[in-house]
Amino acid sequence: MGSIVDELEAVLAPGQVDTGEVSLRRYAVDQAPVIDFQLPLAVVFAESVADVQAVVTACRNTGVAIVPRGAGTGVSGGAHATRNCIILSLERMDRILALNPEDETAQVEPGVINAVLNEAAAEHGLMYAPDPASFRSSTIGGNVATNAGGLRCAKYGVTRDSVLALDVVLADGSLIHTGHQTFKGVAGYDLTGLFVGSEGTLGIVVGITVRLKYLPRDVHTVAAFYPDFRQAAAGVMAVGRARVQPAIMELLDGGTLAQLDDIHGSDLTARGKSLLLIQTDGFGAAAEADVVRQVLRGSGATVSTEASAEAERLVELRRHSRGTEVDDEYRVGEDVAVPRSRLVDYVAALEAMAATQRVHLKVVAHAGDGNLHPTFWIDREGPDVEAGAMERLQAALDESITAALAMGGTITGEHGVGQYKLRWLGQEQPGPIRELQRRIKDLFDPAGVLNPGKAI
Repeated sequence: MGSIVDELEAVLAPGQVDTGEVSLRRYAVDQAPVIDFQLPLAVVFAESVADVQAVVTACRNTGVAIVPRGAGTGVSGGAHATRNCIILSLERMDRILALNPEDETAQVEPGVINAVLNEAAAEHGLMYAPDPASFRSSTIGGNVATNAGGLRCAKYGVTRDSVLALDVVLADGSLIHTGHQTFKGVAGYDLTGLFVGSEGTLGIVVGITVRLKYLPRDVHTVAAFYPDFRQAAAGVMAVGRARVQPAIMELLDGGTLAQLDDIHGSDLTARGKSLLLIQTDGFGAAAEADVVRQVLRGSGATVSTEASAEAERLVELRRHSRGTEVDDEYRVGEDVAVPRSRLVDYVAALEAMAATQRVHLKVVAHAGDGNLHPTFWIDREGPDVEAGAMERLQAALDESITAALAMGGTITGEHGVGQYKLRWLGQEQPGPIRELQRRIKDLFDPAGVLNPGKAI
């Protein structure tokens, strides 16, 4: 019997199975920290549903693991290679199969880029609402794998809220269709909802029917700069009490503003120490923006209504606000969520952790739904780097997780558990719940070949 590479090369076209060193290293990881670096046996580029079925069947018969991959923009290690695995790239399955303006739906392959779908939908006055910061490069399939959110989640929800139906290749190579082409449908169990966010551990998504929304006719952007971060977090609650539902409500602290100024040459820190960025949309957008301005001024902010070009610039800066890895820093970041009523408490706890552990802190947040991305870091050179510095950095990270859970939160709001967050999953989910999930996994994937060591 030949190797798995030989079998795959026999059933796929030339150029679909890559065992070159450069490709193996490039596709071995996503953008998450690497805990256990492994090289895959091969990178396989599926171009059709039949290709995916052939790969799954071959791997099932040989016991080789399959790690599905979209664009590799994940930050939890969901697409990290594991021992004795092939990476199954779905990036070439990138067709928009149908766009139905009257039904407000689209059928897409998993490799369609989020921004590309939005461009196509916009020609019909529609949009695909979930918009993660990586929307220009992340795929719809990858968004489905982690149940990704985005800036517009405050009003339009996360990926699961926009997925109507899925085509999924199971671990035995069979193809199933779940869900409906309609907005409503409650026949049987919600298998579509089960697959969304399952990180490729239950099946490989090869087709997605999504719900589209009408592009809003009017959009207003309000920038509220505060003298400190806790006061800005309190402003989020003030907007909620005013019964306004923004489309976007993003929170950036002073450390984030300073980094954006350094990288992009902006002047955000000259305007304040923290920014609450809000967009209202739809026919009532102007009236809602008026209420927002009034409420935020009353909460101590310096408020401005941004013209379209400046509004677009601020939103774009927010999309880049988590920054990039730099050589002169050690950094760790997270993706917790807490009830919105605990935002101020959690921000205060983060600031206390950073002070106690003597590490730097910056935070960005989807404030509309309580999802925060705190980042702790220390400089690689200078007084920060001393005996125990890395331990203090890790301690701050662990404390940020513990504090979120103590406030009724979760270890991951939108990035997924992947490989990186497994160490904290037991703090959130008790034994019986994890055992139930393992039994579900065993039912769908008895041989354990689908993205092992991830999600649960």
